Amino acid sequence: MQKERAFSEEEEDKLQSALGVTADDLELIIQTLEFILQQAAYHAAKPQVLSQQLMQIDLQDEKVQPIVEAWSSNAKDIVSQLRQRTIHPKQLEEVKWRLNLQMAQSTRLKMKVPNAMFELSVHDDNSGGREKIRVEFTHEELYGFYNQLETIQKQLDSLS
Repeated sequence: MQKERAFSEEEEDKLQSALGVTADDLELIIQTLEFILQQAAYHAAKPQVLSQQLMQIDLQDEKVQPIVEAWSSNAKDIVSQLRQRTIHPKQLEEVKWRLNLQMAQSTRLKMKVPNAMFELSVHDDNSGGREKIRVEFTHEELYGFYNQLETIQKQLDSLS
């Protein structure tokens, strides 16, 4: 998968001369700003919180303000673009599940252990193939996983 560039070569040349930096330094600046904005999107950062965090890493105020302004005015577009971008070549296609109840083991006769079995069908964009991943959860493990999914869903909802 080829990485999409933020600027054309001509735009990068103009930025390089306007900022008075080398091509390598400009690349580092662009990558750093992309990372900051991706993290802001991932954490659904409020502008004030983003500003405080940038100040905590000793970024100068004159550099913090443009970053925060860019985030404030472009947050929805950034989040939308990140949602469109596929980071991993493997994508979940289908989820199947079933419940099981283990009634006994050789060492314990009267035992009831409920568990959930998941079968995840994953498509690999690189190979074009499909793989099945099987996962088993106890009640406690499934509940913990559910809570993690709820946290993720809340973050996604706050970005919408």
